[in-house]
Amino acid sequence: MMSGKGNISKNKSTGLPRKRFYRARAHSNPLSDSHFPVPLSPQHVDYSIHFPQIFPSSDRSGDARRIEFADIGCGFGGLLISLSTLFPEKLMIGMEIRDKVTEYVKERILGLRTTNPGQYQNVSVVRTNSMKYIPNYFEKSQLSKMFFLFPDPHFKEKNHRRRVISPFLLDEYAYVLGAGGIIYTITDVEELGEWMKTCLENHPLFEAITDEEIESDPVVKLLEAATEEGQKVARNGGQTFQAVFRRISLSA
Repeated sequence: MMSGKGNISKNKSTGLPRKRFYRARAHSNPLSDSHFPVPLSPQHVDYSIHFPQIFPSSDRSGDARRIEFADIGCGFGGLLISLSTLFPEKLMIGMEIRDKVTEYVKERILGLRTTNPGQYQNVSVVRTNSMKYIPNYFEKSQLSKMFFLFPDPHFKEKNHRRRVISPFLLDEYAYVLGAGGIIYTITDVEELGEWMKTCLENHPLFEAITDEEIESDPVVKLLEAATEEGQKVARNGGQTFQAVFRRISLSA
């Protein structure tokens, strides 16, 4: 029976996984303890598991490259897949708490690597709770881009502490983002969009990107187009609310 499911869970023509076999609840409680391995520190992240063609072994002493892009709550990986070819020299990872969705993204990346030799070697995914374990994966100033696309709105006021953008968590994001690094956020919930924008405006280590910079940034165009949620909003004629901010240095 397992082999039968293994065959039908993939598209015969593309070899890519079918989403319906990896469906899960839309959201998970980020404050609950889940059972998955967590590296003790960023030095313990095994790059050979995530990028085997680039790092054949777990010894990274001869290669200074590090993960630079992090998609927090990456969903089914649409943004990561687009970024992988747009920035082929950058290492990037998606962080997703739902096990079935993480498994889908893993299978999707493996399928793309198989059908496109030499491509998609710079992208990976890990199942983890990013609200707890960001410092376990990234060193100070390691990242240049972080993405928070269509996060759980947690509408009830008592649940606002579960939101992935908050004053406390922005301290952690500022720690792992290098000066000049960019946080991209988008939602179709106006109240959440205002919340995220206000949190970023009020934080001393972030400043809003200018309209001219947003217009010229190819990544901004992907925030809606490359994600399943963004495509759904577009089909329904919905509105989205973006906030794009740069990590600044107070010493500058």
